[in-house]
Amino acid sequence: MDGLVIGLDLNDDYTRISCYDEEKSWTIPTVICRKKQEEVWLAGEEAYACTLVGEGVIVDKLLKMVRKDGTSTIGGIRYTGRELLNLFVRKMLEYPMKEFRENEVDQLVISLQQVDAKMTDTLMYCADFLGIPREKVHVISHMESFVYYVLSQKKDLWTNQVGLFDLSNQRLCYYEMKVQRGLRRNMVQADSENMEEAFNLDILDSPSGSRLADRILCSCGERLLSKKLFSSIFLTGKGFDRTDWAGEFMKLVCHRKKVFAEPVLFARGAAYKGADCRQSATSYPYIFICEGRLKTEVSMRVVRGQKEGSLVLASYGDNWYESKSTMDFILDDQNEIEFTITPLDSKKKKLVRIPLTGFPKRPPRTTRIQMSLAFLDERTMVTVIRDKGFGELFPASDAVIKQEVTL
Repeated sequence: MDGLVIGLDLNDDYTRISCYDEEKSWTIPTVICRKKQEEVWLAGEEAYACTLVGEGVIVDKLLKMVRKDGTSTIGGIRYTGRELLNLFVRKMLEYPMKEFRENEVDQLVISLQQVDAKMTDTLMYCADFLGIPREKVHVISHMESFVYYVLSQKKDLWTNQVGLFDLSNQRLCYYEMKVQRGLRRNMVQADSENMEEAFNLDILDSPSGSRLADRILCSCGERLLSKKLFSSIFLTGKGFDRTDWAGEFMKLVCHRKKVFAEPVLFARGAAYKGADCRQSATSYPYIFICEGRLKTEVSMRVVRGQKEGSLVLASYGDNWYESKSTMDFILDDQNEIEFTITPLDSKKKKLVRIPLTGFPKRPPRTTRIQMSLAFLDERTMVTVIRDKGFGELFPASDAVIKQEVTL
């Protein structure tokens, strides 16, 4: 298959780029600059250099700008956050394209600290801007990137618990995952915790600050790692570009554990996901239970032929953003739609009923409805139900019901 498989770890400080099956990677400041006298765009260190000599206007915090619907005026032209992010991502893709002399992108997987519908929509518009088909672009969480990265390593590294410390400026996050094997299905469960003890990485520039940072990490490590059996611990983020400042913390995590520092872990995990997307069958036969994936099953009772059964509309581990469907049904003397919501703990299963208020009253099996399902996030489903009538005998009405369902 032609084209690059690219993993992009995108955040407001640094963007990291990795290609599947390639060692070379890039870490670039997430800033973009336009020259004052002409519409020439520069990114990363080039943007800083252009601004430093007074030839350009720089914009940073691009993801924050998108989420807040922000704009920036440069040279009398007003640019939206979405437009600037589109331009930045295009500049990022130029790095691997030039390096590997490849003009096509076969799969692009973008990893974010926090996945939400607004940012994902923006990145899909970005795909349109770049001329990449949307089905070849995926947006996943750091947590899911972590899972893909770990499962792509030797099996002895993930037999038991696996931990990850992500240290960046003013952010310290701990991730943990475990593969659970069952009789009917294998599952990967992962979770994360943002540490209140996060600090500015500038303190690592002094001996006293480094000692303080080391003590902070040791305190977190002792609390998070005690009384658990780990196969491996991973370290990522700008703070772990070097580890000579964290002597005591390294002693702690290295005790009876395999420890690896991987600065571009999230980008590499995203690239592994991209490589899997181009295969006809997945190399990761697990249900992923993590941020960005559904933790519940949504189903409804239906009759097919003469047999009644359960129709699964959304399953555990589905990507909530990509989980969309539209189906037609014929009602058999019903005035409501009933969903069964089943979380991982099946004891908490519940029924959700949506009354068909405003729908015309008709004889049994003479009302066809169209039902569309989508998700606003991993905990919120939205359904739209439309009356489609039943041929010329019972014309469709304008009745539509839209309702959000908390999973």
